[in-house]
Amino acid sequence: MENSKWLSTVAIIWIQITSGAAYTFGIYSAILKSSQGYDQTTLNTVSVFKDIGGNIGVLAGLLYSAVTSSSRFRSGLWLVYLAGVVQFFTGYFFIWLAVTGVIDRPPVLFMCLFMFMAAHAQTFFSTTNIVVAVRNFPDYSGTSVGIMKGFVGLSGAILIQIYHTLFGDNPTSFLLMLAVFPALVCLATMSLVHVNPSNTSNDKPHLNRFSLIALIIATFLMIIIILQNIFTFPSWAHILTTTILVIMALSPLQVALTAQRSEQRSPSPVMAPLITTLEDQNEVEMNLLQAMSTINFWLLFLAMVCIMGSGLATINNITQIGESLDYSTVEIDTMVSLMNIWNFLGRFGAGFVSDLFLHKYGGGRPLFISLTQLAMVVGYLTIGFSGNLYIGSVIVGVCYGSQWSLMPTITSEIFGVKHMGTIFNTIAAASPMGSYIFSVQVIGNIYDRKAKASGGSCHGLHCFRLSFSIFSAVCGFGIIVSLVLFLRTRGLYASILQRRLKG
Repeated sequence: MENSKWLSTVAIIWIQITSGAAYTFGIYSAILKSSQGYDQTTLNTVSVFKDIGGNIGVLAGLLYSAVTSSSRFRSGLWLVYLAGVVQFFTGYFFIWLAVTGVIDRPPVLFMCLFMFMAAHAQTFFSTTNIVVAVRNFPDYSGTSVGIMKGFVGLSGAILIQIYHTLFGDNPTSFLLMLAVFPALVCLATMSLVHVNPSNTSNDKPHLNRFSLIALIIATFLMIIIILQNIFTFPSWAHILTTTILVIMALSPLQVALTAQRSEQRSPSPVMAPLITTLEDQNEVEMNLLQAMSTINFWLLFLAMVCIMGSGLATINNITQIGESLDYSTVEIDTMVSLMNIWNFLGRFGAGFVSDLFLHKYGGGRPLFISLTQLAMVVGYLTIGFSGNLYIGSVIVGVCYGSQWSLMPTITSEIFGVKHMGTIFNTIAAASPMGSYIFSVQVIGNIYDRKAKASGGSCHGLHCFRLSFSIFSAVCGFGIIVSLVLFLRTRGLYASILQRRLKG
């Protein structure tokens, strides 16, 4: 059977579905804390290294550029995946060894290193998957990136469902599962991933079917999460729901086979891609240093600091916020669990809608950064002044997730595809950087002052009102920054529309 771009897409989806272990920290954080004798501050320090590792992917981008630029590594994508697999297995395996007592308690610095490696591996998977998706579907890069980022957003919830079915409530076994299962899936499928941007004339219907599968899985997970937070599932229910979930996760293969048969039965002429690479336009592909010397790079980076930083700070503190607003434990757990779903909807929806807007009106994607920041302002004010964490968490989750499909796609369109892995991973550093500023310097300091004044803890709207007022102002500034980027790139997106009309 021909290894088409459709089978490549399925392999990418399966790697994405199993590589989001960084989103499962809450499952094993308690056993990590107790087994290593950590206090909360030390545990938070280890968690910070998880965030840093999962968002600083410059090395992944450089390795991808090196193996795809060298004639010695014509099919060198496996090297990037292998680098991720080694880090993934090593990081989680040594954490498991420490938690089970097989090795002596490592120094905190070593545990931070293990956590960094485990999370950093995801950037090697994600970089390869995103760049290949953009190259294989140049006309629908927003949709393809949204699908890939959406599946990795669902990954944490999927891995947790599998864990509950196989191991019940045994987080130590979960750590070993994280070390082995995603690595095996990647090793088994990475040879199928390749760049093959052939026949762009009929991609949209098949991409829509991948999108539908992602939406069905997200809806199914949302229902299961809500039910699990209300009822205690017996073992047969876990087995049934996980079996259904696995079947859904395998279903993209049917879409790929259908797409492949359709192309073989009635081959259509290869259309000129709407979004071509910059080499085809006789323009210069920018490397990282060249991109960093442009105003557009820093406008995009600053916009991401505002929306990603404040969004991640809110997500990381949602439990504390819920407790201060007197939500019940069940309500808080449900909102935390559903955050993965809202994150997915943002990642998927922003890519799909921005593609539609671009193809129909030639509108620039940076406008959607402005619109999501505006919605984020509404979300922050909703939490800070009404205390409605249900509505606020949905808005924040969707808007935060949307940046993970918008930012890589915009990067490829402004700076080119050749070095986009390095460039978008550098811009992604805005997320942990902004999160540190807004978590520690804003939410942390303000809450601690109010808690101290109240005798050690704080309850009520006043605990976080000032923090969310500051977040609203920050996103207001981010709206201006992203609008400037939108105005500066109008010519670029007008030329994309013009090429479509000519095609």
